[in-house]
Amino acid sequence: MKDGIVVWITGLSGAGKSTISRRVAQIIRQGGSNCILLDGDEIRQVFPDLQAGHDRESRLLQAHRNSGLAKLLSDQGHTVIFATMSLFVEIQEWNRLNFPAYLEVFVDVPIKLLEERDSKGLYSRAKQGLVKNVVGIHLDYDRPGSPDLVVDNSGDITEVEAIAQEIANLVNDRQVCSG
Repeated sequence: MKDGIVVWITGLSGAGKSTISRRVAQIIRQGGSNCILLDGDEIRQVFPDLQAGHDRESRLLQAHRNSGLAKLLSDQGHTVIFATMSLFVEIQEWNRLNFPAYLEVFVDVPIKLLEERDSKGLYSRAKQGLVKNVVGIHLDYDRPGSPDLVVDNSGDITEVEAIAQEIANLVNDRQVCSG
């Protein structure tokens, strides 16, 4: 059995990782391939014990779990699309070393724009002191050092289609090369 592909879509909260990942999965499925879509926020909802901590240590533990889950699935030949903040350089490095077919996508949106959009109200609550350990405000974010693709999602929602198509094309290219 051949190893699957892991597509790691990372960026700050509100950058559009989930929206882009869902569309990438749809495109891949429409093309006749199957994939597994995982989302860091949804993983925390499924496993209640993971909801407790948002401090650096808890986030690092969860990031290791996310990578392990992706490894388990990709080792079984699945294409895994994972939307996750992935704020630690050590996780990014671990992924590159442990996934034979790995595609890291950094969804880049300036923090000022994320604060303006504030789709979840997270940044305004952080600024008011109502929540702590918010990445980009209280905790540093390790921008990926050498992502395979950097996408600027500073525009409007209509640009998501082009971004998702670009990622899906890269996934298809990797499948052809590794198949």
